[in-house]
Amino acid sequence: MNAVPKYDSLLFNEAALKSRTRRQEILANNLANSDTPGFKARDIDFAKTLEDELTGKTRNSSSITLVTTHQAHIAIKPSQEDPGLLYRIPSQPSMDGNTVDGDLELSQFTKNSVFTEAALTFLGGTIRSRLSAITGQSS
Repeated sequence: MNAVPKYDSLLFNEAALKSRTRRQEILANNLANSDTPGFKARDIDFAKTLEDELTGKTRNSSSITLVTTHQAHIAIKPSQEDPGLLYRIPSQPSMDGNTVDGDLELSQFTKNSVFTEAALTFLGGTIRSRLSAITGQSS
């Protein structure tokens, strides 16, 4: 039987909120580009993203800095493409190559909004309970 790693509730709730917020931005971008020809809908694997956030394996490639140490070196900018972003497989591809399904994106956006609100509530509860323990007062 696999052992489930234990995480501090404050760190877990913070990581969950970061991951939910990131997913909300991606879904909003999909909705905003629903009429853009050739736009490919993206999403993340939330569980994998949360696990990476908790274990410190961030996928943000923009955090990599490359420095040239000699004038003959070629300056290379790191790819802005996030390897954690996945392409959504369309159920009905459009003629213009856009893969955004407005109904699916809106339902995912709404569902993620509810989970984001829950993550905020859990984080607030964790902070209140720790503050109560520190001050010795109940809220």
